[in-house]
Amino acid sequence: MKELQVVSLKGEDVVDSREVAEMTNVRHADLLEKVNGYMKHLTNGKFRSLDFFIPHTYQDSKGETRPCYLLTKKGCDMVANKMTGEKGVLFTAAYVTAFEKMRETMRSPALPKDYPSALRALADAEEEKLALLAENEQQRQVIAEFEPMRQYIDTILNSTGTMTTTQIAADYDMSAKRLNRILHEEGLQHCVNGQWILYRRHMGKGYTKSSTFHFIHTDGRPDTRITTQWTQKGRLIIHEILTKRGIVAVMDRPNEMRGEQNGGHCPD
Repeated sequence: MKELQVVSLKGEDVVDSREVAEMTNVRHADLLEKVNGYMKHLTNGKFRSLDFFIPHTYQDSKGETRPCYLLTKKGCDMVANKMTGEKGVLFTAAYVTAFEKMRETMRSPALPKDYPSALRALADAEEEKLALLAENEQQRQVIAEFEPMRQYIDTILNSTGTMTTTQIAADYDMSAKRLNRILHEEGLQHCVNGQWILYRRHMGKGYTKSSTFHFIHTDGRPDTRITTQWTQKGRLIIHEILTKRGIVAVMDRPNEMRGEQNGGHCPD
């Protein structure tokens, strides 16, 4: 099993969620979904989610910015506690060993054997210190830039009930028609008989709720129609999809720009 890499961020030892996903043999997107759920429960329980999971970003192979998390030891504990069998045991052993090794490294630096070695060690230590300072500054800048973007996530985590596609689209200053098209392109939903329906692989995950409402046509004929609304879990999935496309919620934008008008019918 690959050894976890523990790094220090503002005095906090953390591991990258991508490494955790690789080690536990799960898709990174699935792990992010689980962490989002844990954060919701932590917020509801009045716990400080940053003590467990620190929002972060990385550049993928295409140079695009993607979301990830930095997990503290508490965060690793929470992820491990949800695992069973051999996978849970091996991951627990891996992160406990990695965090302990990090503490031992910080606590007991190796002593040089002679004067030239001491000079080299001193120079190496100073160079490493400067590199760490530069890296920490970069990480602090990334976190500072990302922190305002947590407002919309916090709003979702603190919300209850469901929302229509038009309402969610308005949070991003786009039309429901455009949002539906994006969700279709990302393989989340497709249009069936004039209604957007989740693809089968996404059904049963609690993303949407459907309800029937009655109405009267202008000619007096009674009729019924099924309407689908998004749960908060569904909103998080939509937020993740739009974030990957570089689309930011209005409340997270430094300068709000109003654009399209809402609409929400399937394409012709």
